This record gives sequence, C-alpha cells and structure tokens, in this order.
Amino acid sequence: MILLKNFTIRLLFISVLSSLCFVSISQDVAEGEQIFKNVCKACHNLPGGGMSTGPDLKDVLNSEKFVNQEDRTETFIKYVQNPLTLGVAAMPAQDLDDTQVLSVLEFINTYVPEEKEVSSNEEIVVVDEMSSVNILIIISIVFIILIIALISIKNTLKKIQNQKTETISESIINFCKVYWANSKAVLISAFILFIFVLKIVFDTMMGIGVVEGYQPDQPIQFSHKIHAGVNGIDCNYCHSSARNSKTASVPSADLCMNCHTQIKTGTITGETEINKIYDAVGFNPETGKYIEDYQQKPIEWVRVHSLPDLTYFNHSQHVNVAGLECQQCHGNVEEKTVGQVAFKDELNKVQKNQDEGIKFKHPTLTMGWCIDCHRTKEIDMESNEYYADMHEKLKSDPKYQDKKITPALIGGMECGKCHY
Repeated sequence: MILLKNFTIRLLFISVLSSLCFVSISQDVAEGEQIFKNVCKACHNLPGGGMSTGPDLKDVLNSEKFVNQEDRTETFIKYVQNPLTLGVAAMPAQDLDDTQVLSVLEFINTYVPEEKEVSSNEEIVVVDEMSSVNILIIISIVFIILIIALISIKNTLKKIQNQKTETISESIINFCKVYWANSKAVLISAFILFIFVLKIVFDTMMGIGVVEGYQPDQPIQFSHKIHAGVNGIDCNYCHSSARNSKTASVPSADLCMNCHTQIKTGTITGETEINKIYDAVGFNPETGKYIEDYQQKPIEWVRVHSLPDLTYFNHSQHVNVAGLECQQCHGNVEEKTVGQVAFKDELNKVQKNQDEGIKFKHPTLTMGWCIDCHRTKEIDMESNEYYADMHEKLKSDPKYQDKKITPALIGGMECGKCHY
C-alpha cells in the first residue's frame, strides 16, 4: 500500500507539473495586449511588423531614444505619457498610468510574431490549421505516455502482491502475443486501420485545388493595409469594375499615378516600391513630369483569386444585388499587405457575415464554400428592387411564408447558374 500511495503522489505531481506547462499568458501581458490594440495599433504595427505611421516597437528600449538613458523603463513611461519630454511633437500624449504603460511594454517584450510562409506561384500555403500529421504525432505521444503509465501501475500492483514485475518491452511483447492469438481483435483492428487510411486518402484528395492562404510574391509589394486601412481608400476606387462587371479588375498604373505624382515616398518601403511604378509608366519624380517617348512597361501582377474555367461568377451580381461587402469574401483586406486568399475561419469572424448568419464550413473558393453562403445568406427582398416582383409572388406562396429566403430557395443551387 505504501508503494501504491507513493506512486499515486508521483503521478499527481507529474499531472500538476504538466498542467503548468499550459498556463496562459500573465494578466499583465493580456492587459498590455488589449491596450496596444486599442491605443497603439492606430500608428504602430505589432512588434516586429515593421514601420507604420510610427516606428516598429520591437526592442524599443534599445532604440536610439532610450538606449543611453539611466533608467530606460522610467524614461519610456514618461515618454508615452508626454512625448514632448524627449522633444517629440508628432506623437500625442497618452492617458495611461504607469502600470498600464508597463503592461504594454511587457506585451511588446514578450510578443512573438506569427511565422507566416509566403508561397511561390506554384505553392499552396496553409498556416491556420494544424496538419493531420501533427495531430497524429500528438496522439501517438499521448498513447505512449498512457502505455507507460498503465505498465507502471500494473507493476506497482504486482509488487503489492509479491508477483514478478515486467519491463515495458516484456509487457508489450506479452500483450502482442495475446492480441495476435485473438482473430476477432485482429480483424476489428484491421478494419479500423483501413478506415483510418481511407480517411487520410480522402482528405488528401479533397485538398487538391484548395488555395486557402495563397499569397504569391508580387512585382510591387503593394500594401492594402496602408492604402485601404491607414488611408481609408475605398476598395472600389481601385477595383472600380466590381460594381458593374463580372470581374473586379486590376487597377492600371495610371490610377496609381493619381496619387503618386505627389506622394513619392512610401510609409514602409520608402521610394523602392513607388519607383517601380515610375519605371513602368515613365515618370521622373525629380522633375514631376512624364518622360517623352518612353516605352512603358506592363506591371505583371500575379493572379491570386482564380476560379476554374467551367465556373461563372459575376462580381456585380453579388456586390449590387446581394449587397455583399468585399470583406465578406476576401476577409479584412485592409489589415493585410499583398493579396491573399482568405481562410474560411477568418471569414467566419467578419462582423457582417456574423450579423447575416453566414457560416462557412468549406475551404475558400471551393464549390462547397459558395454553397455555404447560398444556404445561409438571407436575401433582403423588402428594400431590393431587383427582387420586388419575386417577393410579391413568394408572399402568396404558403411554402415560403415566415421562412428565411436564401439564394438556395430561389434557384441559387441550380447547376446552370454557376457552371457553363
């Protein structure tokens, strides 16, 4: 009994120790993260995210402003509360007490930027979901720990009864002998293994053509975050044909020059990326004039969102008639840099989708993804003239009274609507 009690204590100790490994971030860091998002993010990227309106705050205490100060932390606190103490007039004073500033500093120091793979033209990148291989590895580790624990418990009980104990390898070998002697158990296990392998093959085949997270390198590192986010430029200013055409279109370099004849330095990349536009159209930023007889060069953008040739999709139908916003299909693009195919989980967090009850269960740009929307998006027939006649007819049909009218109920699931 003493051995059993000691073993129980050891097992309990190990369990407590293991639990401590999964403790969440401290309250100070959590508070600092919230303050950073509410106050600092308007001008600063997350630590390690590069220059925005304000500088990158990674290793901020080692920056030029603070590195030579006797008490860098105290100086940082005073600087945030009153930037004029260090002669900075561009940054407004922040109404934060010492504890709040310290929590923000703690968040900055402990923040680890999320590693994000950028795919080439042929690669498909998935960064949000845990792969089946990783899940299998975790299950295997848990299974091995469970086997060791059970063998340890069995040996402890044998010691109590003065019986011969077995090593881990002996226990496994003896179990296998008994197991293989039982034909029914072998048959059931073989069937389970077959189903498991079949599931892996099925998932692999269903993953063909899934392009969630696809974000190819572009000839110009255009930042949607700076243009649509910080500067608040409407998506339709650049993608003007989305309202009246099948395609959203890629803006011409002339459209870029509407602003960049005057704005010649970028927030993040300085002159590097803007000079690529000038090189394409033949513009001299020093004189502010176009070069005569210049042979213009096309900017070879890499297409991000691509549907199969057999699929018909019309932007204007969805933007004008359905009243969808860009973010409902493309995610919060104003928070991103170059174009990327959004993840379904990201789209499910878009407020407009949540408000309208749209729930995606299938990967972005797959047929199931489109069907998810057609089955859950409610049509606004009251204030939409496009559906006025149809709405009058449906009101007199008992089948549709007091029912949520979705595209699926009015022909949105017909094959010919989307496939030639």
